Amino acid sequence: MILPSSVLFCCTMNEIRSPMAEGIMKRFHGGQVFVDSVGVHQGGLDPLMVEVMSEIGVDMSRHRPKTFGNLTDDSFDVAIALSGEARAAADDLTRYMHCDVRLWAIADPSLAEGSRNSRLAAYRQTRDQLQQKILDLFPRSDDL
Repeated sequence: MILPSSVLFCCTMNEIRSPMAEGIMKRFHGGQVFVDSVGVHQGGLDPLMVEVMSEIGVDMSRHRPKTFGNLTDDSFDVAIALSGEARAAADDLTRYMHCDVRLWAIADPSLAEGSRNSRLAAYRQTRDQLQQKILDLFPRSDDL
């Protein structure tokens, strides 16, 4: 796929998966693509998300979760939903525009239970899955 000019990542709360995807996309293509993320509902800043993103050199400490209603630009070339609820909201947002809406089945790591280390492992797995899917769909020019 040729790089789009704008990509929206959306999930249920905009606190883990969609901000991770936003940060990863900006890391690889932020100079060429406008990237944003939202949630269906207002979430909070997740400290484990910030921690695992910092491990790959992406600072998410300033991320402020927002909802579809907080979007300053609502025209996107690609919208990638990370939950069924977000897919429905993305379909509603883009019903009158040409936008490629996709649903990626990526598990919500906040549902992981157990020790801090096992929870961090779930967050890392989500981060790594998102990074792989982003690079598969939007390869870096040096990966072609």
